[in-house]
Amino acid sequence: MSGVRPLRPGGGPGRWTLAAVAAVQLAAQAAGHVVALRRRRPFDVPFLTGSPEHLVRDWLWFGTAYSAPPYLLGPQLWAAARLVRGDDDRARWVLRWLGTGLTVGYLGERCSRVRVRPGGFDAVETPVVLAGWGGALALAVLARPGTRPGA
Repeated sequence: MSGVRPLRPGGGPGRWTLAAVAAVQLAAQAAGHVVALRRRRPFDVPFLTGSPEHLVRDWLWFGTAYSAPPYLLGPQLWAAARLVRGDDDRARWVLRWLGTGLTVGYLGERCSRVRVRPGGFDAVETPVVLAGWGGALALAVLARPGTRPGA
């Protein structure tokens, strides 16, 4: 199969696969940010809720209903760029922990849970949630230590 990148020697995904998953997850975050701004969806987790009137300010610290705050997106972009340049264990570590944290974040976010329940489908919001949440979970799994060469 020409054009298909092989798995790493340890059986895990290659750096291109992980970089691509990180890029897709970042795109889902960007789409989620736009949707949250247009539909006025602040973050809403069990212990804290944002305000539609302060959506941009709250995004800087807590994110929105469908996107993480910028201080989490920056390291994800950095790690994906590092993997494009070459295999990097630190970038894999960053993506693993960000993926794990984002997966938990999607679980805690009320709007995300509503959109994936029966009867909660929305033609715009549900695909954004599924792409973001799925991408986060994929990062957490694909970047785990057991995927290192020779492991």
